[in-house]
Amino acid sequence: MPTPVFETNLEHLPLITRGKVRDIYDVDDNHMLIVTTDRLSAFDVVLPQPIPNKGVVLTQVSNFWFDKLSHIVPNHFSNLTLNDLKLTKVEREILEGRSVIVKKLKPLPVEAIVRGYIIGSGWKDYQETGQVCGIDLPEGLQQAEKLPEVIFTPSTKAEVGGHDINITFKQMHAQIGGFLAEEVRRISIELYTEASEFALSKGIIIADTKFEFGLDDSGRLILIDEILSPDSSRFWPADQYKEGTSPPSFDKQFIRDYLETLDWDKTPPGPHLPTEILEKSAEKYQEVADLLLGS
Repeated sequence: MPTPVFETNLEHLPLITRGKVRDIYDVDDNHMLIVTTDRLSAFDVVLPQPIPNKGVVLTQVSNFWFDKLSHIVPNHFSNLTLNDLKLTKVEREILEGRSVIVKKLKPLPVEAIVRGYIIGSGWKDYQETGQVCGIDLPEGLQQAEKLPEVIFTPSTKAEVGGHDINITFKQMHAQIGGFLAEEVRRISIELYTEASEFALSKGIIIADTKFEFGLDDSGRLILIDEILSPDSSRFWPADQYKEGTSPPSFDKQFIRDYLETLDWDKTPPGPHLPTEILEKSAEKYQEVADLLLGS
């Protein structure tokens, strides 16, 4: 197992921001470098220990989807590679496989969440109100049940250490404008629908996922950040799926479930995780990549 990368510090590139998982560097007026570290966040808290090779797996999976779904919406990829940057030999070795150079865009202040199954915060909302983000759902749904149709449930975009807040489509409409809101919803549902059909053919149910978008200088909508990775999606093994329970998961829900057993108030600092939990999590990330990308 390669040495985990908790954070990066590049000698010749200015750091723009250090997020929960990604370190972002300035390349030039039009480009930036996104480095996916092995940091793990849960309940919006960055945990003190990295998951070995997690950043490489996330980058590999996300890049696969960006390429596969590029006919639906343009993405932030550029033509630049690590060879175009001034890097030391050690830096290049660290960045290989876990970084991409992308176009600088104006990110939208909302996250585009698509749900095909009722689980997580959506399940909690439904139990209390019969709705998810203001969308009425049929009575009597069970936990993890497939929804009658895919729903779009946006949220605000929190700063590091903050919490995303679910909003209604009407609120999103008011925040970014009607035409743009409609486009984001339409494209997000199309992305999810095509991806979930492909994933199911590989034995994976994508219960829900999150997309982020930006605008280029001409106002064109561009898909950014990461997509359909184990960090931005809820992946279930199809052969173990069962309504009425919280299905076993390929993603970091495994970590969340463990953290729920601890006496921790979900504020920084996060607790240390046992070695076996870290190793099991690394296996789950790799397993989903092997299933999706395998022949």
